[in-house]
Amino acid sequence: MTSTFTPTEGAPDGKFPSAAFVVFSNRLLAVIVAMIVVKVRHGAVFANNTAPLLSFTPSALSNTISSWSQYKALEYVSFPEQTVFKSSKIIAVMLMGKVLQGKSYPWSKYMEAAIISFGVFLFSYASKKGGDDEEDHQTQVMGLIMLITYVAFDSFTSQYQDKIYKQYGRDKVDPFQMMLGINVSAICMTTFGLIVSGDFLVVWRFLLVNPSALWYNILTAITSASGQISIFYTIQQFGPIVFTIIMTVRQMISICISAVVFGHSIPALGLFGASIVFGVLFNEIRRKYEASKLKKAKSTPGEG
Repeated sequence: MTSTFTPTEGAPDGKFPSAAFVVFSNRLLAVIVAMIVVKVRHGAVFANNTAPLLSFTPSALSNTISSWSQYKALEYVSFPEQTVFKSSKIIAVMLMGKVLQGKSYPWSKYMEAAIISFGVFLFSYASKKGGDDEEDHQTQVMGLIMLITYVAFDSFTSQYQDKIYKQYGRDKVDPFQMMLGINVSAICMTTFGLIVSGDFLVVWRFLLVNPSALWYNILTAITSASGQISIFYTIQQFGPIVFTIIMTVRQMISICISAVVFGHSIPALGLFGASIVFGVLFNEIRRKYEASKLKKAKSTPGEG
């Protein structure tokens, strides 16, 4: 999304012309992979699924919008800024949980969310280029809108997925059926949007001139699909706590790699803000880990 290719009529600035096509390519491979896995595990692609495809549509719509916003945001903000901002998703997740499922949270959760928000604000403030012209201001505003859109819809996605599990039974809807249902609905939406907007033709002409951009799309699709499988496997085999630790460490590594490979400078104030965010997250992970150990110890009968 940030690389400059050979300009075309539909993309005179040389930038990849459609974030929606990136989402489409990711969903296409995810559907293929999910169909294969569901077929192997359940003997049929759709026939043995308890939850109907239509039940996944709201989650698929929010997932499509969040993915589009995530890619689109990179036109306005740096990858490290986006990564740290995504860590504030806990606030939106709590709000969505309260609205969709009537969940309640202790005040400590709200306090942690406030501290994370402060850390994100420091990082974002320090990462600004410092320009005061109108164009720079508009770029910052658009980047903020894209990031807020991503966080809001991504939070809805996870909460609605949890609602589906509860409605149809966690033992009757496995993660790969969830992956299949969401991606089938999502690819129908993205295909329709690409046809209506005319982006299919624009991207086709762009890829003819810039075949290397096709490789970027393929690579992104592969990592997206394999990432989904790894996520499902990790949660199934090792539980959500280990998965959360992996994801939090991954965010920190991603920022470091981005800073080195793409030359994103991170000021001292930004590092301080990021430290606040990840410090709170690691503290939350530690408390959950200790609570799970205590619960496991109580549930295990004593010896002798």
